[in-house]
Amino acid sequence: MACLGAIEELGWPLDRIVHAKVWATDTIPADLPPMVEFKKKADKIIKERWGIEVEHVRGKLTYEQAFYRVLGGKKRPGEIYGWPFPGGPYCNSDVKMPGLDKVDAKGNIIYLGIAVDEPNRFHSLSDSKRSPLVEAGWTEADCRRWCEENDLLSPIYTTATRGGCWFCHNQSVQQLRLLRRNYPDLWALMLKWDKDSPVTFKADGHTVHDFDRRFQLEDEGMIYVEDKVFRWSMLVDELNYRLF
Repeated sequence: MACLGAIEELGWPLDRIVHAKVWATDTIPADLPPMVEFKKKADKIIKERWGIEVEHVRGKLTYEQAFYRVLGGKKRPGEIYGWPFPGGPYCNSDVKMPGLDKVDAKGNIIYLGIAVDEPNRFHSLSDSKRSPLVEAGWTEADCRRWCEENDLLSPIYTTATRGGCWFCHNQSVQQLRLLRRNYPDLWALMLKWDKDSPVTFKADGHTVHDFDRRFQLEDEGMIYVEDKVFRWSMLVDELNYRLF
């Protein structure tokens, strides 16, 4: 959002705003409810202030449809894809990007939301992909300040909810904990997908069911959220304690 402020400051032209909308299923968006409502509000503010109608595009597949596709080839013939591999997540290439690929950007300059204090992302910039934030000298803190002043601060800063897809395999333990606590219906869907997946949720071999068990023990006071030395073996130890 802060790109809008930097573009104004620089006096750069702005003709279109395109947003890739990802769906978990045919009826459930990939965004959590606070983000869905925020984007509706942002669309209205952008239309009123900049006179631009935000274009929402989506690919052909939902995440669930991509998840349940059947593999060919020799490695896992007949199996479904399941959770994405961390090294090459299809959720971006097969679900999100196809919607943006429909947009004709030939001859245009694309603005990227990279702040001046994010040098590790500068490799994405080129003559046709520029960052108004970098060229205006805006840091991430500057971006937040502008968003607060213009009523465009994302709920990720105020509610600790994810800014990305609620089912993302790269999210933190705390984000998973909040998802289970605040959105039990979505968590139940994650557990269903996890049961069907031939691939573990996390690259280290842990599943959504592992996290569910961990959070259940936290609820029961058997292990503590604040425990900085949590080990997955604690779950096994607790099971053995209950059995014997």
